Order: sequence, then structure tokens, then C-alpha cells
Amino acid sequence: MALAGETRDGNQDLRPLQAMLDTVPDGVVIIDARGCIQAYNPACERLFGWTAAEVLGRNVKMLMPPPFREEHDGYLDHYHRTGERRIIGIGREVMGARKDGTTFPMELSVGQAEQEGAPVYVGIIRDLTERRQAETALREREARLASILETVPEAIIVIDERGAIESFSPAAERLFGYKAEEVTGRNVDMLMPSPYREQHDRYMSNYLGSGVRKIIGIGRVVSGRRSDGSVFPMELAVGEVNLAGRPMFTGFVRDLTERQATEKRMQELQSELLHVSRVSAMGQMSATLAHELNQPLTAVINYVKATGRLLERLGGQTAGGQEGGPDGAVVAKVRETMDKAASQAARAGQIIRRLRNFVEKGHPERRPESLNKVVEEASALALVGAKESNVRVRMNLLPDDPSVLIDKIQVQQVLLNLVRNAVEAMAACDRRELTIATAQDPDTAGLLRVTVSDTGPGLAPEVAAQLFQPFVTTKQKGMGLGLSICRSIIDAHGGSLWQERTSDGTAFHFTVLAVPDEGDEE
Repeated sequence: MALAGETRDGNQDLRPLQAMLDTVPDGVVIIDARGCIQAYNPACERLFGWTAAEVLGRNVKMLMPPPFREEHDGYLDHYHRTGERRIIGIGREVMGARKDGTTFPMELSVGQAEQEGAPVYVGIIRDLTERRQAETALREREARLASILETVPEAIIVIDERGAIESFSPAAERLFGYKAEEVTGRNVDMLMPSPYREQHDRYMSNYLGSGVRKIIGIGRVVSGRRSDGSVFPMELAVGEVNLAGRPMFTGFVRDLTERQATEKRMQELQSELLHVSRVSAMGQMSATLAHELNQPLTAVINYVKATGRLLERLGGQTAGGQEGGPDGAVVAKVRETMDKAASQAARAGQIIRRLRNFVEKGHPERRPESLNKVVEEASALALVGAKESNVRVRMNLLPDDPSVLIDKIQVQQVLLNLVRNAVEAMAACDRRELTIATAQDPDTAGLLRVTVSDTGPGLAPEVAAQLFQPFVTTKQKGMGLGLSICRSIIDAHGGSLWQERTSDGTAFHFTVLAVPDEGDEE
């Protein structure tokens, strides 16, 4: 600690303070009644950048930036004349000026003493730079957190150990229909329908007493209650934090209404696909039966007619030329029965031929549809749950959004089947990337191509060779009809469905008819 008295006027009264002031972490400046620096400790040297030798005897205002520098002498004079204190004995936050001209915030406390009857002033200086930086960083974090809370889609609710709501995010306001000020301080069970409402406080009490978790850190699907009394399904995850020995609980709430509606729609589509599968299977079976049974029925008819001719000849020989003999009557009865059998066999053949013609002439109900919309809707349904499977999805759709002539439901069912198969094929792979693309078919004009490709393990050659045949499957629980039916649907639309091996995995392609432009029609 350098003292002005040691270097200038021989005054040694401040010297006993030296050992103490040299070790104080805060800056200490002592000035006389004229504002001249009498003492300046090492902490001040580090703080302001000036050495003691450079400042002792000089006016303390050299350590102040404008406007404090210009105001300082006037403030001292005013205090000496009036005794009015503006900082002495009070303290306040001001700005300091370093030797290099930079400024910094500091907390200044000033005390007054006397030396040989003359006043001296002791200034204690604490650098607030780190505190200000910490406060600025805290404000920025709070602003970022507020921004996140404003935009995050999940509702966030913070409660204390009594269940009282302390924080209610904007998403929670939108989800439950309450304003934050309406629920703050109230028990969170107001957001629950029965029986959860009656069970909540008891559950909280049991957890705080035993530490046994039923939902904290686990999460589950429960029901929430809106301000209008309506109930909705929601996924609730709860985290716990201890603040100054006080447990706080943060609930993250996701509305499952849309997801359950999507799942219901997916179930409906799957039901429709199952119906189409059954109809298609029946059609294939009917066509096969018609083909296979037609030949034996024809043979039966021929055998019956041949037997009739033999009986006709036999009847004539048995009767000996006498009509009405007992043997002749039997033969005539057998001939009549055989004629009826032939007639019924011929009738069965006609029914089978008509069934075969009906199956072969069946066509789907087609109308112009947006290809991109069909692909996007089917993909959205098929990819429910793909996020949890860590599947990365990329959509490469034609920018001009062409129209196609299709039965929308049937083609979406084909896409649904292909996408779900691709996701399942990648379940055991580290890399899970799914690409769904639309493009002009490079081989045939007037056709548009849809491609579903994955990064799965691919198909064995023996499986790929018969993949579209009925009852061929790579799944443990699959029936092997899905791809067979998908090909039948695409074939009925005038397109093709095929599979190929890629460098990354497997790709399925199918084509459908494009709606011709007016210019093409002309």
C-alpha cells in the first residue's frame, strides 16, 4: 500500500493501515478534502491499471469517466459548504475509468474520517464487471427460456411440493384454456378429471413420504381436463428438481388428440386395406377356381353324354325290341338321370365362366388426384411412430405437383404398405433413412413413378425372385399377401410394381397413369 505521506510531506499517520490495506481484495482509495489521492492499494492498481506512484497526489477524478469527472470537484465543494451527503455513508453504483480509457461498473462506498483536524475520505471500490456479465448472461438465458416457452409445442407446468402451480407456459394456456394468472397458486388437480383429481394429493403425499415413483421420471398416458370441462388424452412426463432444499416438479404435457385421430384413421385405412386384400384374394381365388374347375366340369359333361349314348344302345339290346320291358325302363330312368346331371354340370360351367368374366372385367373407380397430396397423406399415416424408431425421412416430390388417374384409397394403401415395410426392414439397422420420391417415368411416356427406398439389409435373391407371389414373406408373422395385393392394385391401374437392390438398401417403384395435359389431348 503506497501512502502519499511517505513520499510527499512526511506524514506517517496512515502508515499503520498499510499491512491491512495491502491484503484487502477490494480497491481502497483515500483522498483529502481537495480530492487528492493520499493512499492507493494494490487492488486499485490491478483494477484501474495505474500504479500508486502514478496517482498519489493527483485528483481522484482521474479515475472517473465523464460526466462524473467534471462533477466531482463541485460535489466536494457542495458537501463542504452544506454537509449534504449524496454518496458519503450511503454508497452507490458508478462507473470507473481505467488507464487504457475503458470503463467498468463498480460499487463505491465512501466513509469520512479526520486527520489532524482535516477531513479525509476513504473509498471502498468493488468491481462489478463479473456480476454485470453474470446478470447479463442470466437475462439472456431467461429471455431464451421465455422464447422457448413461448414456442415449444408441449405444455410445461411447474408445481411445488403441495401441488400448487407456480409456472404455466403459453402452450399450457392454449391446451387447457386457462390464463396463467387464473391457475397460478391453485392446485394442479384442477387440470385433471376424475378419478385422477381425487388421487393426486394422496399420490404426492405418498411420494414425498416414501420416494416411490409412479410417474416421475417415467411418463404415461393420462387424461386432462380443459376449462370448458372437456376431457382429452395426453402424454405426461414429470421431472423433479430440488431448489434450496425445496422439491419442485415440472410436467411436460403433449396433447394426443391428433395422434389418436391419426391412429384411428390409420386403423381405418388398414381395415380398408384388409377388405381390399380379402376381395383381391377372393378375386384371385375365383379366377383360379374358374380356370381349374372349368376343365373337369367339361370332362364330366363329356363323360355323362358318352354314358348316355352307351345306355341308349344298351337299352335297345336289353328290351329285345319290345318297348316297356323291365330292363328297358331302368335304362330309360338312368338315361334321364344322366341327362339331368349333364344339364346341371353345364349350368355350373356357365356360372363359373360368368364369375371369371366378372373378376377379369373388374376395374377400380379412378379419378384425377394430386400425386404429391396422395403421397404426403399416405406417408404421414404410415410414418406414425417413425420418430420413436429414429427413422430419418426425406421427401423428393415433383415441384409441379402433377395429377394422376387413380383410385386414391387403393394407391394410398399400396404406399402405406411399402412405407411400413421399409420402416420395419430398418428396425435392426444403425442407419435408418427412408426416401419417398416422385418422378416422371424415364421408360414410358404418360406414366409417373413413385419410389420408396430404404437403407435396410436388402432381400435375399431367392426371396426377391418370388416376392410378389402370394404367401411369400420375410416377416415372422406376415401372411405374404400384402405385396401380392399391392401388385394386383397397381396392375389394375395400368402400371407396374417392382423391386430393385440399391447400393444403400432396397427400393420399390410403382407407376401410375398421369392425367394428360390439355395440350397433349389436342
